[in-house]
Amino acid sequence: MLAEQLLRLTRRLHRSQQRLLDSADIAITPAQSRLLRTVAHYERPPRMADLAARLEVVPRAVTSLVDGLEASGRVRRAPDPDNRRVIRIELTETGRDTLRRLRVARRAAVEDILSPLTADQRRTLGELLATLVDGGP
Repeated sequence: MLAEQLLRLTRRLHRSQQRLLDSADIAITPAQSRLLRTVAHYERPPRMADLAARLEVVPRAVTSLVDGLEASGRVRRAPDPDNRRVIRIELTETGRDTLRRLRVARRAAVEDILSPLTADQRRTLGELLATLVDGGP
């Protein structure tokens, strides 16, 4: 029962975020969004193999995602300055703007979902979620 509730809440959050993205005319898939966030976490632009390992997907899946994000101007392929045979994936300004807009949509979706809770309930939920996230494998 609890597992089903968590899954339903997750789906509701995704639907709410997607509605906000659609209304803001941001066309991006959840997988592309995840890849953008992953690229942004690297200090140095990552290689495709780095992204595949981090996302735990096959390299071909990353290639398809990068192709779509590159076509929309959100990332670009760039040669590694130390090894020109290596291609790195860089965020563009459009990609950084998309990430900002995704964060705004995610926060708004969370606020919508949490709106029925009091401040104390939110604090308790935050503590419980922190325990689950930090205590996991």
